[in-house]
Amino acid sequence: MTLQALPGDPFFSRRDNALFCEEIALSNLAAQYGTPLFVYSKAAMLGALAPYQRAFAGRNAQVHYAMKANSSLAVLQVFAQAGCGFDIVSGGELSRVLAAGGQADKVIFSGVGKTRAEMRQALDAGIACFNVESEAELNVLSEVALSCGKVAPVSIRVNPNVDPQTHPYISTGLKGNKFGIAHEDTLRCYLHAASLPGLKVVGIDCHIGSQITSAGPYLDTVDKVLDLVQAIEAEGVAIQHLDFGGGLGIDYNGDTPPAADALWAQLLTRIDARGFGGRRLMIEPGRSLVGNAGVCLSEVLYLKPGEQKNFCIIDAAMNDLPRPAMYQAFHQIAPLTQRATAATLYDVVGPVCESGDWIGRDRTLAVQAGDHVAVMSAGAYCMSMASNYNTRGRAAEVLVDGDQVHLMRERETPQDQMRGERLV
Repeated sequence: MTLQALPGDPFFSRRDNALFCEEIALSNLAAQYGTPLFVYSKAAMLGALAPYQRAFAGRNAQVHYAMKANSSLAVLQVFAQAGCGFDIVSGGELSRVLAAGGQADKVIFSGVGKTRAEMRQALDAGIACFNVESEAELNVLSEVALSCGKVAPVSIRVNPNVDPQTHPYISTGLKGNKFGIAHEDTLRCYLHAASLPGLKVVGIDCHIGSQITSAGPYLDTVDKVLDLVQAIEAEGVAIQHLDFGGGLGIDYNGDTPPAADALWAQLLTRIDARGFGGRRLMIEPGRSLVGNAGVCLSEVLYLKPGEQKNFCIIDAAMNDLPRPAMYQAFHQIAPLTQRATAATLYDVVGPVCESGDWIGRDRTLAVQAGDHVAVMSAGAYCMSMASNYNTRGRAAEVLVDGDQVHLMRERETPQDQMRGERLV
C-alpha cells in the first residue's frame, strides 16, 4: 500500500516502514504511554510560527496564539517562550496562559459572552485589550471597570459580512453569525464606546472564520476594516492597532492554503498602499500553528466485516477526536507500521455508543487487531474539545523535541473524573 504525503512533513515521516515524529518512532510512544495518545512535535509548532514571524519582521506587530485550538499547558509554554501573546475566550483560558508563563499584557480577550467575573479577572491581571462583540457588552464592561477603579482597553470586533468559504460551523464573519458588531453599526458603537468613562478605545478587530484556504476573503476583509478605520477616525476616535484575526487553514486532505508569509505579503502590500503600514498590527492564528503539529495514536481493537460496510474499530473515539462527528471533518489515518498484506476498505470508528462516533469513512487500510494507527492533523480542536462521554478518560499527551519526549498530561482516570462529585 502506498501512503500519501503526510500532513506535517517533515516533522512526521516514514522511515524503514515506521512512522516517526521528529526522531522518535511513534510505535515506541504507543507502547510506553498507551493509547489513545496525543503526540505533538515542538519543531512543527515553531516551524508553523516562523512564516508569521518572517512576515512581520521589522513591523510593529504581535502574534497572539488563539489558544482555543489547543490549550494544553506545554503547548502554551512553547508559544510563550517563542514570544507570542494569546487570544483567549474565557477566564479559564486566562488562568492557563498565566500558569504556562504567558504575559497578561500580551493577552486579548475575545468572545460574545464574557461574564462580569471574567471581566474583573482580566482587568486585575492587566490584559492588553478586550475585543468587544456587542453594544450591551460595552456598557457592562465600562460599569465593571469603574467598579474596579480601572479603565478597560477595548477594540470592537467588526462583522464585515465576508464569506470565508469554509464550513458553516466555523464561519464567523457573516450577517447570520453570532460574532461581532454589524459593519453598518460599527461607527455608532465606536462613538458610544468613546463616550463611556470606563473604556479606552485602542483598536479594531475582525475575525471571519477558520480553515480558510484562499487569500480572497482576507483581502476583502482588509479593505472593509480600513474603510471603517477611516470613518471612525474622521469622527475623532483614534485607532491605535489593527487586529485581523486568524483563520488560515491547514492541509488535512490535499488542501492548499497559502503559506502564512505569502498571504501576509499580499495583505501588508494592501495595508501599506492604503497608508496604514505604520499602525500596530495584531493577528490571532490558532489552527495553522498547531493543527499539523499533532497526531492521535490509537490501537485497532477489532475488524468487523459487514454486508454493506467493513468496520475498523479503534480505541480512540469521538470524545477524543470530535471534529469528524461535529464537522464531518477529514483526518488522514496512517498505520504506524505498514503491512505488505492486501488492504481493505473500512469505516474507522470508535467504541462510543453513538452512530456518529466515526473517525474516517471509506479508508483503505492494511491492518490487523493489535496494530496501531495515527490520526493525522490532530493538533487543533481535538484535545481542547475532548470530553468524558461514556466516562472515558481524556488521553495522555506527550511533546517530542528532537530525540526527547516529555509527558505533558497524564491519562485521566475514573477517579480523576469523579473527584468533584458527591453521593447524596
